[in-house]
Amino acid sequence: MTNNNEQLDLMFHALSDATRRGMVDRLCKGPATVSELAEPLDMALPTVMGHLRVLENCGLVRSMKRGRVRTCELEPEQLTQVEIWINERRSLWARRFDRLGEFLAKSEPPNE
Repeated sequence: MTNNNEQLDLMFHALSDATRRGMVDRLCKGPATVSELAEPLDMALPTVMGHLRVLENCGLVRSMKRGRVRTCELEPEQLTQVEIWINERRSLWARRFDRLGEFLAKSEPPNE
């Protein structure tokens, strides 16, 4: 359980930053070189590499180096644990709201 929590922490941390979410959005369209990912960003290449390292550490992105070119690719299956965690909470709250609705329906005074 702790390992799963640590993985979730890494994933949520990685996705908490707008720059990294933008990189993930770009990688949803297909693999991209580091230069392509850095192009729209107003930051130094070492900073871009730091963001990519965070995405790689949580397993969401993998990169391969061929010669002098590093290409990054999204690992979308890594989002499964986040999706499960969110869906469990969504289901819990849906059940709570259903029970609240039932309670309120029973508590309403009869119309006169």
